[in-house]
Amino acid sequence: MARQGGRVIVVGAGHNGLIAACYLARAGRDVLVLEQADVPGGGSRTAERIPGYRFDLHAVAHNIINMTSIPQELDLAGAGLAYQEMDPFSVAIRADGRIVRFYRSIDATVASIAASSPRDAEAYASFMRVAVPIIQSVLPTIRGTSQVRTALGRLGELRRLVRQQDFLQLGRDLLGPYAALLERDLASDLVRGPVAAFAAHANVSPLVPGGAIFAYWQAAYHLFGQWHPRGGSQALIDALLRRLAALGGQVRCNATVARIVASGGRVGGVVLADGEQLPSAAVITAIDPQTALLQLLNPPLAGPVAADLGAAHRANVVQALVHVATDRLPPYPGAQPADYHGLQSYVDTLSELAQGFRQAEAQELPDPLPLYAFTTSALDATLAPPGHHTVYLACPAAPGRVRGGWEARRAEFTERCLALVEARAPGFRASIQGVRAFTPDEMERVGCWPLGHPMYLDLTLDQLGPLRPTRRLGHHRTPIRGLYISGAGTAPVGGIAGTPGKQAAQALLHDPR
Repeated sequence: MARQGGRVIVVGAGHNGLIAACYLARAGRDVLVLEQADVPGGGSRTAERIPGYRFDLHAVAHNIINMTSIPQELDLAGAGLAYQEMDPFSVAIRADGRIVRFYRSIDATVASIAASSPRDAEAYASFMRVAVPIIQSVLPTIRGTSQVRTALGRLGELRRLVRQQDFLQLGRDLLGPYAALLERDLASDLVRGPVAAFAAHANVSPLVPGGAIFAYWQAAYHLFGQWHPRGGSQALIDALLRRLAALGGQVRCNATVARIVASGGRVGGVVLADGEQLPSAAVITAIDPQTALLQLLNPPLAGPVAADLGAAHRANVVQALVHVATDRLPPYPGAQPADYHGLQSYVDTLSELAQGFRQAEAQELPDPLPLYAFTTSALDATLAPPGHHTVYLACPAAPGRVRGGWEARRAEFTERCLALVEARAPGFRASIQGVRAFTPDEMERVGCWPLGHPMYLDLTLDQLGPLRPTRRLGHHRTPIRGLYISGAGTAPVGGIAGTPGKQAAQALLHDPR
């Protein structure tokens, strides 16, 4: 394919940077992706953290990208990407021994809940009747196909919902915290706990105003399922690398960008840490937008746009991990084989989760520790030796900065995680073959994630959709001609979505050269 125009440089080889590069190369542009690490992937990497056992470094389940057209448009299946459905997508492993399963089917989920509590089952069914149309209304924005206003205006089911309910009450619910919503609409902690655990996956406290959308997001898993890429999250990166290479794009690792050069209001390229200069009239940054525009850009962004971006926020609450290699799956009493396919929640009560977020924000390790597990080796035998398994433990309310420092607290955190699993799965400790923690300090050092935030900025209502990272920068363009932003800190959302990469590429291709 003949290359068109000058070279485009993409800074950052996470999945969004690679997706942007693929769309640009598909359009005939000459693309070079620069990555500071020695391998591409960012938060979508899978690595052999324990000899013989491969663990995802952050992302495990790929949900949002499978709600978009990106995998089909880039023919990622043709590049080797294969997804396996995780059903049930979530299982509550409670301290009292009860197990509640959340299947893709709402009816099957309601039946599972009813086995323990018919009252909770009825409340969950009613909650889904509200949540499903709300999630359907925001999908066009998540997919990058429409603005929220347009989606709300044309969705008949949501209009019917509004007619059936008080409009102001519905607005209040959407603007409120998910703790208040779940306290009112779900009957007890039997269901509130696991739903809140999945909502907390976004590192949003149950008490934060505007967080209700993350509780309603439970409906998205019923609508679209939850998916594991065979081979781990790295399989998405590998497929994107193959597609990019086939389209003529290039990736350079160990290429740390020290400066993004601009002059006269126009981007001029980048300078690497070793002094190498790479001229370009078009640059897309797929890293933390504050780092890109307020630190690397030379001269840095100024004026009201810079002030808005500087005020974008991230809390001291992130996810901390413990990777555990085992010779068997956690022996939950009464477990079924499919219980190991999705997220296994150990969050019993909504109030304990809220307390955990408060403690993490205060730089303390939560007590009790909110925790959930993924055992994707139960679906994917490529991740562990025959007959062995990987257990990915995640605390969604860990402090980015902890009193005493993570170096001093890492062993304590790891021990508490293992003790919690042992309490729910007696005999778990005897199965352990190796343990390695991945805490926010290491995430910040290895991944260049501020405070250990792989999504760079909080996923609060004021930093979602066209407001991410700010209203002025929500269209992926910057005041510097030829300079665009992408990545998890840009519109519409973080996580494994790919939409920020696609939209940044579309903005560049749309603009006059």
